[in-house]
Parts: sequence; C-alpha cells; structure tokens
Amino acid sequence: MKKCLLSIFTLLLPILTYAQEIEELSFGQRIDRAFQPIADWWEGFVLTSVSLGEYNVPFVVILLVLGATFFTVYFGFPNIRRFPLAINTVRGKYDDVEGGHHAENKVAVNIVDGDLPDTIRDESKEGEVSHFQALATAVSGTVGLGNIAGVAVAIAIGGPGATFWMIVCGLIGMSTKFVECTLGVKYRDVGEDGTVYGGPMYYLSKGLQERGFKGIGKFLAVLFAILCVGASFGGGNAFQSNQAAQQLSDLVGWNFQTAGFWIGLVIAIIVAVVIIGGIKRIANVTEKIVPFMAGIYVLAALIIIGANYRFIDDAFSLILEGAFTPMAGLGGIVGVLIVGFQRAAFSNEAGAGSAAIAHSAVKTKYPASEGVVALLEPFIDTVVICTMTALVIIFFNMDDASTVQAAFTYGGDGAGNVILNETGRAVGGVELTSRAFDAVIPHFSYVLTVAIILFAFSTMISWSYYGLQSWKFLFGRGKGADLAYKVLFLLFVVIGASTTLDAVIKFSDAMILALVFPNMIGLFFLFPKVKEEMSKYLGAIKASKEEK
Repeated sequence: MKKCLLSIFTLLLPILTYAQEIEELSFGQRIDRAFQPIADWWEGFVLTSVSLGEYNVPFVVILLVLGATFFTVYFGFPNIRRFPLAINTVRGKYDDVEGGHHAENKVAVNIVDGDLPDTIRDESKEGEVSHFQALATAVSGTVGLGNIAGVAVAIAIGGPGATFWMIVCGLIGMSTKFVECTLGVKYRDVGEDGTVYGGPMYYLSKGLQERGFKGIGKFLAVLFAILCVGASFGGGNAFQSNQAAQQLSDLVGWNFQTAGFWIGLVIAIIVAVVIIGGIKRIANVTEKIVPFMAGIYVLAALIIIGANYRFIDDAFSLILEGAFTPMAGLGGIVGVLIVGFQRAAFSNEAGAGSAAIAHSAVKTKYPASEGVVALLEPFIDTVVICTMTALVIIFFNMDDASTVQAAFTYGGDGAGNVILNETGRAVGGVELTSRAFDAVIPHFSYVLTVAIILFAFSTMISWSYYGLQSWKFLFGRGKGADLAYKVLFLLFVVIGASTTLDAVIKFSDAMILALVFPNMIGLFFLFPKVKEEMSKYLGAIKASKEEK
C-alpha cells in the first residue's frame, strides 16, 4: 500500500509542482507560457529550411527573393524605370487619362457600419480620390512599429549589416508590390450594395479560374484567407499591442510581466469601440494624427542624423561591411541576409499581398496606375524610413561616433534583445529605439510613446479590415460572422500585450511570411496580365500626349 501511494505521489509531483508554479505567475505570464510553444512550433513550420551548400535558408525567403528578383527583371526594373511615372501619377499629371471625375468603370463604394472600410477611407470613399491621397493613406498605415521596433530587432540580431539587406529587399519588393496591387484592382469584386471586396483571395480565385486552374485558384484563395486572418491576429495585432504595452511600461516604470495584460485590456476596449461599435469618429481623428506623428518621427531621425553628419560614412561602412563580413556570432552572411529580409517583409509587406486588399478599393480606370503608385510604398517605408531608424541606432552604439560598440554588443541574446553594457539589462524592439533617440533628444521617449500607441492603434484597425475581408471570403458577409471575427481579434490584443517579444515576433513573422506562399504562387501564374494592364496604361498616356 505504501509503495502504491509512493508511486502515485511520484507521478503527481511534477503536476503539483507545475500547478504551484502556475499559481505563482501573473495572468499575463500564464498567457505567455501557453503561447510560447505555439509560436515556436509555427515559426519552425513556416521557416522550414532547405540546404544551399553550407547554409540552411528558409524556403519562404528563397521564394520571396526569387519572386521579387524575377518581377524586377521581367518588367524591366520598374522600381527604377517607372519611378518617375509613379511620381507623376501621384502628382496627378495623368488624371485626365483616367477620365477625372467621369472615368469609366468607376465603382461606388459604400461604407458598411462596423466593417471599417473607413480605415482606407481616403482610398475608397464616394467621389474621385487622387493617387496622392491613396498613397498618403497607405503609407501612413504602413509606417509604424515595423519601422520603429522591427529595425531594432533586425540590428540586435543581425548587426548593422542587416540594414543593407533590408534596403535590398525594399528595392526589389517595389516590383512585387506593383504586381500584386495591379492584380488587386483588376480582379476586385463588387457586392450587390456596391461595397468593394478585393485582395489576393479574389485574384487567386478569379484570375486562376480565367487561366483554367479553377481548383488550384480556389485552394490558394482559401489558404491565403486563412493565413491572412492569422496574420491579422499576429503581425497586425499581437505585435502592435505588445510593443505599445512594452514602451508604456518602460516609460512609466511598471513591470511589463504584470502590467502588460491590463494595458492590453485597455487597448482592446479602445479598439472595440471602433471595430465593433462602428464609431468612426475615433478612426477619423487617428487618421489625421498618425501622419503628423510619422512626420515628427522622421524629423527627429533627421535631427539625429544631422547631428552626426560627420560620421554617416562610418555608419554606412559598418552597414556594408556587416552585410558581407558579419561580426562573429551573427550567423554568417546568409544569417544576416535572412534577418534583413524578414524584417523588411514584415515592415513593407511586399509579397505578402495584404496591401492589395486596401488598394483594390481605389477608384481608377487603369489597374496598372495604382500598381505604379503602390511601388513607392516599399521605397518610402523601407529604403528611407527604416534606414533612418537604423542609422539612429548605429550612432547610439558608437563611442564618440567611432566604430566601437559602446552601448551594447551586436547579436545580443539572439531573440531580438541586446544586453546594455552599462547596466547588463536586456532591451529590444521599441525600447532600444527609444533609448537611441533619448541619447540625442532628451525625453523624446515621451513623444515616441504617444507615436507608438497611435501607430499600433492605426495598424490594428487597418489589419482588422484586412482580416475581416478574408474572414468574409471564408464565412460569408453576415453580421454574425463579422462579430465572431472581431471578438477573436480583440482577444489577440490582450494576448499580444501579455507575452514576451520573442514569442510575439516568432508568431507574427511566421504569419506574415506564410502569406507569401499562396500569394507568390498566384503572382507567378498571373504576371502576364499585369504586363497587359501596364501596356494599356502606357498606351493611354501616349495617346493623351499625342492629342495634346
């Protein structure tokens, strides 16, 4: 009997110990413990590697790079050759080509209560909208925590060299964005009430059916929609609330492990007022403030770069050297390349297809015109703003603007954090960027905190629209389905604010990058259609010039 009881106690001891540990944890820590294994598994699945010589490279990165490079070459380097055309289109130089207010094929877009097409209001409201307004709205939604926190994570893990590969990814990603946004407008769907529905779900299903691949198209469309819903929960939600909670906790002096859950709960309530209540006033105000905050962020970065203008060449030397001769322990050239491409893809979403969901609602007679405008987004977001953030962090880590690693050692803990030399404390994401700004502009972290919260709020609302569009594609356009999605979305606001950066980064990265699989396969089937649309647009411009 004693032996039997002893055996039972031995079996129960690990369970009792685990239960005691759980009881001692805060609610946020319990969520983190439950979420971490899911994030680890999903990242491992999506980032499945293939061997290339001595290197193991995630297949999704290969697909992203090869796809973007192919489109860049096939379309004759549109990221360079069509750059002036994009600027002129944004300026409204070719508005007469598109017929102005009397353009053919105009689609009347209705705002449905609670559905928040208001997050892309400037691109889809009734009446003609200029390309400049469309670009300004899209960029204000793109510029956010990917530029602030994502760059810090890239440099922490991959060193300055990761910046070079982010820039490369941004440049070739311009071509991918051009292709997917052109297709988004071409194959958009219009509901009976005039509401526009668009994105990869529709050009995968309708476009591939047109090419005689109905079954494959439907499968890829459903797969994309499922992954896009997941991405809206991850990169478009959990990462945003995590970094907003982290920055606020650090600024106020709260313990993130205990305060994160409550901060996330407050953020979820504020987001709920917009996406469930259908109250557009808050979204309208935020829509006006976010571009202003983005402007302040860029101005502050320029001030810091200007203050260190003598050492810009030193910083770029570190970036170039680190890209091809990485510092010890940072994973070699391929390791740094992968980090750079992951962070750039997370920031500008080129290849993921999410931008096509927003752009498909834009009124234009020629789909390629919006594709041309869209190629400016990765340039502004990644090539310009991400590089600014990288320079600020690199300057922060220079001892009297020399190449000595003064504040921290690149590589850190490998999970997106660096260890500060002065205190031995691990910092990463927005906290690292905030410290870099504070080093030159004292107390800028207070302004940055406001900006981060607004960026996070704006991005969450935008991604709630992307996810909702995908959810509708899967489950129909009824109110019950809408409510179910929104409840789940709000739940992930709290989960994101309660978990560690490592877990959120893994889950968010994998979700965003997973979109590349179905989207890029569809782009490879449909890119000839983009060439046809581009020829129509260029032909219209040429004819207009001849008439004049």
